[in-house]
Amino acid sequence: MDIRRRHILGASAAGVAGALAMPSDTARAAPLTSALGRDVTHYGVKPNSPDDQTRALQRAIDDAARVNAPLALPPGIYRTGPLRLQSGTQLTGVRGATKLVFTGGASLFSGEGANHIGLSNLTLDGGGLALPDRRGLVHCLSGRDLRILDCEIIGSGRNGIWLENVTGEISGNFITKTATTAIVSFDALGLTVAHNTILDTGDNGIEILRTAIGDDGSIVTGNRIENIKAGAGGSGQHGNAINAFRAGNVIVSGNRISDCDYSAVRGNSAANIQITGNSVSGVREVALYSEFAFEGAVIANNTVDGAAVGVSVCNFNEGGRLAVVQGNIIRNLIPKRPIGTAPDDDAGIGIYVEADTSVTGNVIEKAPSFGIMAGWGNYLRDVAISGNVIRKSFIGIGVSVADGAGTALVNSNVISETPRGAVVGLDHAKPVTSDLAANGAAKYVQVAIGANTMR
Repeated sequence: MDIRRRHILGASAAGVAGALAMPSDTARAAPLTSALGRDVTHYGVKPNSPDDQTRALQRAIDDAARVNAPLALPPGIYRTGPLRLQSGTQLTGVRGATKLVFTGGASLFSGEGANHIGLSNLTLDGGGLALPDRRGLVHCLSGRDLRILDCEIIGSGRNGIWLENVTGEISGNFITKTATTAIVSFDALGLTVAHNTILDTGDNGIEILRTAIGDDGSIVTGNRIENIKAGAGGSGQHGNAINAFRAGNVIVSGNRISDCDYSAVRGNSAANIQITGNSVSGVREVALYSEFAFEGAVIANNTVDGAAVGVSVCNFNEGGRLAVVQGNIIRNLIPKRPIGTAPDDDAGIGIYVEADTSVTGNVIEKAPSFGIMAGWGNYLRDVAISGNVIRKSFIGIGVSVADGAGTALVNSNVISETPRGAVVGLDHAKPVTSDLAANGAAKYVQVAIGANTMR
């Protein structure tokens, strides 16, 4: 029999087509959206149903995590109570179209000791329902490789995201109308918080915290943070866009921050903090702060437009020392701090420093009190102030000459329109000398004044 090759090929193609057209029982049963993912609706979850979907969602999460398969949530609204995240949980939705509406409990999503968790393209609506203290709408403890990406988190009745002992990335999220803080991290093991938009919080924007002073290394970069309220009151622990507490080696860079009741960036006992390249406007206390028991701070290349104090590097009495303040533009300072701060805390200051610090290459304009202030009483040691431009300040540079104050160098600065003087000796905040730049500082051998340019 003459069997032509094309007949064989045709028969083979027809056989393959037939096989593909006839799904096996296994193929029909597998709840797959692709070779790699599962569809939550195959577990009885119904988008836009008025019913609570917690049990069906939990079953889908557990089953997909068991085989390390992503779980897809199609567009729609899903009403749910608390859901547990297992190791390997990967939940993804359609950005702006997949919404989980919280019906109450300790947290919407929680995981403990769970690794390789991913949440992406989901809207999580807390509905303003109160959460317990120290909880977030997303709450993860002791997890490795956590990823929360491109989600919207709205209306949390406590914190937006709460993390402890976590590594991973929180990136590209929109977090708004949070009762307390948008993102809280305790004792991070390697965390990046990047490119999030945080609006309208009642406490702080981002908190990088440790239970004891130590290395943290979190990176907080490229976030947009606005309208941060100090709803809990206090004297500065609330109302900050970014707060690093006891956390060493934290990098805070390239963030856009505006409208905060207190600080844009507040480093408290945070050694080796880097605060660089941030754009800050409309904050009502110290814009960029390194305070209390720290050693090492770099505050460089930021812009600050509107604050009570532009930069403060202080608390030498607590061990706060060793800093570089360089290349910042600081202007339009205001003469008062918020209610609740210590009554003797000064305002209207461009840059304030105390110990082992170089202040160079900054431009300061419109400071009602001091362009730069060095020292508080005897808390002054080894400060160099050089190459700065100071305009339209009541006093250009104030330097402590109180008993016990240490050394300061003031050299090669351009100082103009400072009616009380270009360089003036201080006893705490009180001017006690004439203009030392004009009349010399021979009486104060610890203050070296070089060739400044005054007008």
